[in-house]
Amino acid sequence: MITDTEGIILRQFKTVNGRTMLVMFSRKLGKISVATNMTGGGKNRSALSAKPFTYGKYELYKGRELYDLNSGRVIESYYGIGDDLDRFSAASYCLELTDRILMEEDPQPRLFGELTECLRAIENSRGNEKTLTIAYIVKALDHTGTMPELDHCASCGKDMTGLRPAGFSVGDGGIICGNCCDDKVKTNEGSLIYTVNFDIINILKYFKNEPFSRFEKIRLDDRLSEELMKILKSYMAYHLDVKDLKSEFMTF
Repeated sequence: MITDTEGIILRQFKTVNGRTMLVMFSRKLGKISVATNMTGGGKNRSALSAKPFTYGKYELYKGRELYDLNSGRVIESYYGIGDDLDRFSAASYCLELTDRILMEEDPQPRLFGELTECLRAIENSRGNEKTLTIAYIVKALDHTGTMPELDHCASCGKDMTGLRPAGFSVGDGGIICGNCCDDKVKTNEGSLIYTVNFDIINILKYFKNEPFSRFEKIRLDDRLSEELMKILKSYMAYHLDVKDLKSEFMTF
């Protein structure tokens, strides 16, 4: 069966028999593995379409066990990302995170659109790469149905509208009220509770609700970036088993 789809190349690797495999985030098919004879090392348009940081249109042949790449055409390349270490590190983190959180052949067209906008924003960024990365993490959690609870106490369900949360409980999956926080501290369940303020909660809600184009000129201060990433990394490690990303050590 032959099909065509838009896709973003997340990574490329060699198999034991010497074939080149692409891990592609496809708009139509979700994350898929694609075998190809193109290495991405050439300079023609087809070879360029097999490189990471490429958004392209691909014709695929579905065999019994995997997809084969018949042809590829570049729609948009984000090669400018490679000209700067901070941009490269941030974009690499976003691709690796996407690879880790997506299930095979589970289409996520909304997240696909967010990733193209994220890569475009990172390519044009000027010192706000960490902010864009945090924004993409929030979008990824939201679109895959794993967003932390930010409006109600994640432990007892109390409506927290207009109220100051006592903390963010990684184990419960979101903000918690004062009573629940006190109970967890008394019972030694507070090891994964972070102190948060309205700034952090409002930033998470803003990144969740606003289109990615709004974030291109925003830069969080370093303190907020560090606090947000500490919470998000702990949350993803606990709930999604996403930890020890190779690109993480270059980005944060």
